[in-house]
Amino acid sequence: MATRVLVVDDSGFFRRRVKEILEEDPLLKVIGDAANGQEAIDKTKELKPDVITMDIEMPVMDGISATKKIMATTPTPIIMFSSLTMDGAKATLDALDAGALDFLPKRFEDISKDKDEAKKLLCQRVQAIAKKRISLKKQPSSSVKSPVKHKGSITTAAVKTASPRINKTGGIDLVAIGTSTGGPLALQNVLVGLPKNFSKPIVMVQHMPGTFTPAFAKRLDQLCKISVKEAEDGDRLKAGQALLAPGGKQMLIEGRAGNATVRIVEGEPSLTYKPCVDITFRSINNIYPNNTLAIILTGMGADGREGTRLLKSSGSEIWAQDEESCVVYGMPAAVVDAGLADNILSINDFSAAIIKRV
Repeated sequence: MATRVLVVDDSGFFRRRVKEILEEDPLLKVIGDAANGQEAIDKTKELKPDVITMDIEMPVMDGISATKKIMATTPTPIIMFSSLTMDGAKATLDALDAGALDFLPKRFEDISKDKDEAKKLLCQRVQAIAKKRISLKKQPSSSVKSPVKHKGSITTAAVKTASPRINKTGGIDLVAIGTSTGGPLALQNVLVGLPKNFSKPIVMVQHMPGTFTPAFAKRLDQLCKISVKEAEDGDRLKAGQALLAPGGKQMLIEGRAGNATVRIVEGEPSLTYKPCVDITFRSINNIYPNNTLAIILTGMGADGREGTRLLKSSGSEIWAQDEESCVVYGMPAAVVDAGLADNILSINDFSAAIIKRV
């Protein structure tokens, strides 16, 4: 049975364009459209789509407000279309906080310069989030708050106390995290539970455009007890600080353990992911070959599998997010299916498990 899609945008031209692209895929069917957020709410109740594509800026009711109401009444996987600007980045992060599962650039040429590839990626992302079943009970409640350093607009479910299966007892000198689709809220969930005096440095690779990573790092820094910043060339790895790879570039770790630094490079144009988890993890293996805790969270594809394979062969420890708590069980599945995972955890268990292990 084809995945049923509701297309929401105030531009009739854009709605038609999205419909034409999606219906080129026999596994997708557009069952309706809406020109504003209120229409989206009404059509969602009426048509019960499997997925909604949602614009952010619309008359009558914007996409963020519509997303909040849909998630509160008729929870449905939502993918946002966003402009690649700083304002667009903030709005997109607000939309993800409201309950949207994924986002894509509104200009298809920003998805890929190859038109056919852009169409393919759009269809793949819609199909991927359609598989995520959402229920009212899983939505964050405003009465349940995570500990924060400063007040922010995001609310998250409280971090659950975990009893992780710890297989190894050797020292951990670095925590490295890779993620993609669903990663912004997953990373937030993990980081907000770490104490200010967390004793190890953290590096993070999130598939995200370059205009988004500064806003995302700033938001995490406001919410977390530890320090979070977008990585810059020459940054030193410090205990209690998480460095986020800048979008559109590659992040390498160089130097030696105890005095490692970040190198930011353009990377090869042919690379699919910028930043790429595998590239960062391979560089980490040169500095922390047997004392890295490498974590793969929700995301499409298999980026991170080969990097974790290398780290595991050198003696490092590999953790993966479980299928149930992933938005898309792609990257963690690649690691688990390859037999590389030492531990498989729900997203709500990572903070406590990391604290216990480190």
